[in-house]
Amino acid sequence: MTKVKRNPAELAQIAMMLEVCAETKPGNVDRYHDYEDTWLEHFLASAILVKPAFEKAANYSLLGENEGIGSLIYDSVSLTNTHSGGNTHFGAFILLIPLIAGKGIEGAKKLIKKTTVEDAVLFYEAFGLTQVRMNDSDEMDVNDPSATDMLREKNMTLYDVMEYSSKCDMVCREWISGFELTRRAADYLINSNCGKEAVSCAFIKLLSSEEDTFVRKKLGPDVSVWTKDMAGRVLSGEISAEEFDSQCLQKGINPGSTADIIIAGIFIALMEGWEWDS
Repeated sequence: MTKVKRNPAELAQIAMMLEVCAETKPGNVDRYHDYEDTWLEHFLASAILVKPAFEKAANYSLLGENEGIGSLIYDSVSLTNTHSGGNTHFGAFILLIPLIAGKGIEGAKKLIKKTTVEDAVLFYEAFGLTQVRMNDSDEMDVNDPSATDMLREKNMTLYDVMEYSSKCDMVCREWISGFELTRRAADYLINSNCGKEAVSCAFIKLLSSEEDTFVRKKLGPDVSVWTKDMAGRVLSGEISAEEFDSQCLQKGINPGSTADIIIAGIFIALMEGWEWDS
């Protein structure tokens, strides 16, 4: 069968679909369970609805000067904010948009260094659409109308915003580290012998190596450390992924930042020829 070469926009959509449809991903929506207000179908709908923004990103060099990374993140959130399932992929868009536009990690690393203050403003406006509350300690709350004025006063580019947030957010940290965990996740997939469960295996491996900052922000450091340690116990065979999943659901633990990075890792693996169905 002749292989069809897919463009980066399509591969990013496939990455979003593969992540949510994976085998057990402890604490997160997967093919076996939903959340009360957010279902697998909401995640799949977002993967479809975001197509126009991803196609723009794939043709980044043809865009006008007012359509930068921040604009594309804003478009992604706006397009996927039309169903009742809430914010499904904001963190993933932070990673996928530069990776699509840059055709991979090296190109993304160059593009993010060129982001502007207006990119930062549009990012904050996109964040506001998600209705996600910032930490009480955050100086620039997206829910505060003066936040964008502060960005302009401080002359903060979107890269500056990511650097500012990187100390407490692993998704933002990817921009500063050169997409280190995205690369690691992609390598887990490319070198996996887990077959159909490759995405689940990569998720648990990554979770066992890094505290999920979404869990830490929501439930505190003790819970994020417990989550990391439990993922390690799954890898060592002490408990099953299903047991870990059950405990996460009971405790309200959802490692969402790890899931965002796994999506980016799937995208890079697909760009590099990984075949999810082989």
